[in-house]
Amino acid sequence: MADNNPSWRAEGVDGDKQQEGRRRPSWKRLIAIFLIAWVASYFLFSWIQQAVNPVVELPYNEYYSQVQNDNVETLASKGDTLEGELRQAITYEGVKSAQFVTERPTWAEDAMAETLSANDVTITAVSPVTKTNPIVTLIFSLLPIALLVGLWYWFFQRQMKGGAGGSLFGGKSHEPIDPEKNRVNFEDVAGIDEVEDQLREVVDMLKNPDRYTRLGAKIPRGILLEGGPGTGKTLLARATAGEASVPFFSVSAAEIGGILAGKGASDIRSLFEAARKVAPAIVFIDEIDAIGRSRASAQSIGSNEDREQTLNQILTEMDGFSASEGIIVLAATNLAEVLDTALTRAGRFDRTITVSAPDQKGREDILRVHTRERPIDPSVSLASIAKSTPGLTGADLANLVNEASLLAARRGNKTIQLSDFTDALETIQLGVERSVMMDPEELKRTAWHEAGHALLGMIQPGADPVRKISIIPRGRALGVTLSTPEADKYGYDKAYLRGRIIGALGGMAAEEVVFGVVTTGAESDLQAATNIARQMFGRWGMSETIGPVQVYPTEGDPRSQGVSDSLLSAVDSEVRALLADCYEDAKQLLREHSEQHKALVDALMEHETLDEEDAYRIAGIEHNTAAERHVVAGTIPPSPRMTDQDGDQDPGSREAGTTNGEETGATSDPDASTDPEPHPNTSGPTTE
Repeated sequence: MADNNPSWRAEGVDGDKQQEGRRRPSWKRLIAIFLIAWVASYFLFSWIQQAVNPVVELPYNEYYSQVQNDNVETLASKGDTLEGELRQAITYEGVKSAQFVTERPTWAEDAMAETLSANDVTITAVSPVTKTNPIVTLIFSLLPIALLVGLWYWFFQRQMKGGAGGSLFGGKSHEPIDPEKNRVNFEDVAGIDEVEDQLREVVDMLKNPDRYTRLGAKIPRGILLEGGPGTGKTLLARATAGEASVPFFSVSAAEIGGILAGKGASDIRSLFEAARKVAPAIVFIDEIDAIGRSRASAQSIGSNEDREQTLNQILTEMDGFSASEGIIVLAATNLAEVLDTALTRAGRFDRTITVSAPDQKGREDILRVHTRERPIDPSVSLASIAKSTPGLTGADLANLVNEASLLAARRGNKTIQLSDFTDALETIQLGVERSVMMDPEELKRTAWHEAGHALLGMIQPGADPVRKISIIPRGRALGVTLSTPEADKYGYDKAYLRGRIIGALGGMAAEEVVFGVVTTGAESDLQAATNIARQMFGRWGMSETIGPVQVYPTEGDPRSQGVSDSLLSAVDSEVRALLADCYEDAKQLLREHSEQHKALVDALMEHETLDEEDAYRIAGIEHNTAAERHVVAGTIPPSPRMTDQDGDQDPGSREAGTTNGEETGATSDPDASTDPEPHPNTSGPTTE
């Protein structure tokens, strides 16, 4: 028997013809045939039953006469309806049968019945249950079933093919983005020139495939874009399609699938089928780690079967199309290390392109792209802003420019000025300034806390310069100390990280030195310091006792990777010892520089905010390049070190801060704090 949906693939057949050969039978036709056959069989059965076993409908007095003539063989009562069989068939109103049915009047046993019968009066009775037309009965009996069948068909079609607005439980239309509409090309991408060069080759492969195939070169089937959030992976994929002038299919792996088993695999299948119809094309799968995680990892054991089916379908599809079809799959992920090896092997995702945060020149180019159609004040130096914003990604810079534009519009400015950029960046990272009437004693405690952070940042050799100190409440923080490096940083030594820990503990140390007690404002201080210490010893091999061993894996529980409890305990011991040592150093340094500490506090109580130049001058610390560096007051990287005292009574309800480039909320999970790493470009702010 021929298979209407074969599992084989036709080689040497172009995508459209192969699609036609794999077309499924029409569900609409099958459902229509089923309903017609059902209705026809109902009427046919009723007609046959009536022809084979006719039933005579008798008036009651005729039935009474048959009883008196002893011609009734059997009798059955259904309420007032009497059904039975006669000994000898009779003919009544053209129907001859031994089967009869009659309705019994409520007064049938009265003497009146005998009188009426004796006078040849035809007696009939009507059932209290109204008889309906059999056609109407059929319609009403079939209507619920038809509705269910229709709903099932609609739901099934939406699940299998996707709809314009998405299906009931997910699903997405696989309509390509027209390359001529909302066109994005490499002119709209900046700051990542090396990545552009690699993708320009992909564009050339799509435009001139013969140039490569005649030399025996195979066009890559898949290219994996790896990089942190906001680095421009999706924009790069769209720009590649725009440069090549080919349709662009985009889907987020997190949206694939649904309640129905096999839904994810069906989504992938229909996506590639749609791409084949319009090849050459680019298929972009965002967040591919949502479905492409390694099936051998501990997190995948007992995981969703639909996810594995979806992954298998991707592998099958990427094996199934040839280079001549002109389909290239681009995928993006933040976690390339967790992907299944079957997905990243040669022949599927042949290339991995790392998309990193831009350097200073890249940030300037990105700012230039986003401000080219905006009225920027001539006094604004994009180069200076780029220099003052290490660590920001393309998305961060785009958001900065947009927020500055909105702020300038609210202020009624005709151009976007430097102050708009400054205030917009502070608002994005720290929140809007709050009008809070703080108790004088609490305000002074906040000043001591922030001055402690700032002073330790100023006096430690090699520390990132302090850019701003403020005790004005912002968001959920009561104060903030900002520090950013002079230039982009990509590596750290033990001394630098130790200084980071001392600076993070500066606010807590100041509270104990001055007031003898610490407050809940030290929570984020401890989070920041603990995260750095854990990674120093658990990831970066900076412990002489433990040695060059990576204890904490990229993800998951270290124990699942074979790490012993004794090794984990050793890391904890090293962390506690380092934090205790750094805390004592912080307190000692504050005692030795108590006059400078107090001078900063007095200035904060008077002015509330100190910029970089004023802070160093008041502390009496030489800082010759302060004026040159202070381009944008309060500039903050996207991944700050934060220590905030928000005044919440319940420390467990506090909002998570960010430390060293990763989110670190208040948590009791010992493994939750092992992942974050210091951002390669910043030491970030500390906020009380």
